[in-house]
Amino acid sequence: MRVGVLTGGGDCPGLNAVIRGIVRKGVQEYGYDFVGFRDGWRGPLENDTVRLDIPAVRGILPRGGTVLGSSRTNPLKVEGGIRRIKDNLAKQEVEALVAIGGEDTLGVAARLSDEYGVPCVGVPKTIDNDLSATDYTFGFDTAVGIATEAIDRLHTTAESHMRVLVCEVMGRHAGWIALHSGLAGGANVILIPEQRFDLDQVCAWITSRFKASYAPIVVVAEGAMPKDGDVVLKDDSLDSFGHVRLSGIGEWLAKEIEKRTGKEARTTVLGHVQRGGTPSAFDRWLATRFGLHAIDCVRDGDFGKMVALRGTGVVRVPISEATARLKTVDPELYTEAGVFFG
Repeated sequence: MRVGVLTGGGDCPGLNAVIRGIVRKGVQEYGYDFVGFRDGWRGPLENDTVRLDIPAVRGILPRGGTVLGSSRTNPLKVEGGIRRIKDNLAKQEVEALVAIGGEDTLGVAARLSDEYGVPCVGVPKTIDNDLSATDYTFGFDTAVGIATEAIDRLHTTAESHMRVLVCEVMGRHAGWIALHSGLAGGANVILIPEQRFDLDQVCAWITSRFKASYAPIVVVAEGAMPKDGDVVLKDDSLDSFGHVRLSGIGEWLAKEIEKRTGKEARTTVLGHVQRGGTPSAFDRWLATRFGLHAIDCVRDGDFGKMVALRGTGVVRVPISEATARLKTVDPELYTEAGVFFG
């Protein structure tokens, strides 16, 4: 059997570990041949491939990013896209396709499998940890670690100047990174997309913190919104999956805090730093296990499924079910963190 592999969407620490797990087990135990498609769904659209074998995956375990490249290409928006993918898979003699990605990449895989008969297996990837059906996605632990270290560093400079420091982290629809890193880093305010915030309350928490002779740290997810406002956009452009570009909530918040409290406020936007660099030990472990179980799905002919973490076990769930809704922060978890606000 010849198996195709692609990585789509935003890059993520642990992608190379998945690729390595798939290829090592597939070659050694099942005798499969592999081909990698370059840059997400663009690869099968344009028949852009790279050979994947054991020498090709040696040494990639600790590397960030993806050796296959990635993109936000949406073949469903390309005229004749599905036909081109099916034709190119046939040219490459690919009998199964492993798609590693988040909501959008796997949404395409679900439709290809369920509606067009392309044998696909999904592997969940996103630093946002917002894919339902799996307890954790790889890349999330690394992103939280990076954000937590940044918050730790911000504490010292905030105290030196007695100013408010706002740290903007990723999280379009789900505040998992903000919640985990904010709690771990001792933030005094955490703002997430799931809970619209009251700016007056935020300023009250900040003022309370100053009264205790400490400088406040505010962690805000990029998709967080005030009660009487909307998301802050970088511009009005949309990607091929219809997503707007978010950016600026941290800067807007710092200006409002400064205006309302009279306290100096500065912003740090972590941005793509959260995606980069070496994956954590947990993400390498999880990504490797996902790769091993994904190739088992191929062996069993169990297509249209995504591998998922449940507790400490890896299970299989329909890709369509896993991408039907986002996993967002439970209000009770956010309430727990509220003990430390102010």
